[in-house]
Amino acid sequence: MAEMGSKGVTAGKIASNVQKKLTRAQEKVLQKLGKADETKDEQFEQCVQNFNKQLTEGTRLQKDLRTYLASVKAMHEASKKLNECLQEVYEPDWPGRDEANKIAENNDLLWMDYHQKLVDQALLTMDTYLGQFPDIKSRIAKRGRKLVDYDSARHHYESLQTAKKKDEVKIAKAEEELIKAQKVFEEMNVDLQEELPSLWNSRVGFYVNTFQSIAGLEENFHKEMSKLNQNLNDVLVSLEKHHGSNTFTVKAQPSDNAPAKGNKSPSPPPDGSPAATPEIRVNHEPEAASGATPGASIPKSPSQPAEALEVAGGTQPAPGAQDPGETAASEAASSSLPAVVVETFSATVNGTVEGSSGAGRLDLPPGFMFKVQAQHDYTATDTDELQLKAGDMVLVIPFQNPEEQDEGWLMGVKESDWNQHKELEKCRGVFPENFTERVQ
Repeated sequence: MAEMGSKGVTAGKIASNVQKKLTRAQEKVLQKLGKADETKDEQFEQCVQNFNKQLTEGTRLQKDLRTYLASVKAMHEASKKLNECLQEVYEPDWPGRDEANKIAENNDLLWMDYHQKLVDQALLTMDTYLGQFPDIKSRIAKRGRKLVDYDSARHHYESLQTAKKKDEVKIAKAEEELIKAQKVFEEMNVDLQEELPSLWNSRVGFYVNTFQSIAGLEENFHKEMSKLNQNLNDVLVSLEKHHGSNTFTVKAQPSDNAPAKGNKSPSPPPDGSPAATPEIRVNHEPEAASGATPGASIPKSPSQPAEALEVAGGTQPAPGAQDPGETAASEAASSSLPAVVVETFSATVNGTVEGSSGAGRLDLPPGFMFKVQAQHDYTATDTDELQLKAGDMVLVIPFQNPEEQDEGWLMGVKESDWNQHKELEKCRGVFPENFTERVQ
């Protein structure tokens, strides 16, 4: 019996809710057709507009703050790896090794502390601030439904009063329903009329506190990081003084056979001895074969600038005889670029760089614009974002609705996912542009 009673109550409640929805739908149709007046509150509507704007701004701030935190984490990892590299190359017998290791440890701790404080003092505060919006948004929607119920009860009561045949019982019941609907609506309306302006005004103090916290934390972080950098600089200065006599300078060298700018060969040291500072040569031309006749032509080498073809007693090629690659190589050589750079530049101009190809792929996603490669790991913070690992290739495509694109964000699909699934709906997502580098 108890079960039947419970089911009866549930069924009755469902029927009541269905009836309310039907009544509200009918009332809205009559209002839109102009057959029933609608209670308007312009002041409240302005409060709702402000609420929606405040929610949009807060959501964007939260998203950008998460992106900032992801960037801080990426910089932390990059700084850590750089310091690990220094520790590995810093030999045990060099002075300042212990100090350099200590500086690296403090650098790591400083990054961790900065990230954690940003989470505690900015992100968690941001989450708490936004946490109050869903409940208020739900209550605004409920107020709207109760307003329709109030208007419907009012219209029903008025129609019974103006009817030719008056039924006092029905009128009394309709008046009772009207009073009840009005009371429920006004209670919700009064609460929201007080809360919404207060919430709107609170945004100023929240923005001030949030950005003051971020600015203060960043200022202190850079001060402490500046001290560590100065200490590391002092250690390296000490190392330089200790090994000053072994300092090497890297200088770019022209080709052995290439004349210097102005067709003048470089002069050797006055005493014929090697230069005081050793120089690292980036390219060497092969020596002429023994027994070669002076003045004979030297065959062209792909890495040899045009000027290098001139030998004693020889002549320059006629103007216009050089192809575009040779001309570019000649200009590069005249600026004292290393011969290996000239070679690469010349090969690029002639389109002979190994692995280059202009052939396009036919299985690219619709609207494909260009390809980027992830330079850092990126952890997705929302369902519409891509999860990236350093080295991932991403095919960039346009947003379906350009108005949805935020500054600094791109839409794309990971190349591996696209090759496997060929379905944009499953694979595409947004990602921060500054975590990637364009490759084609």
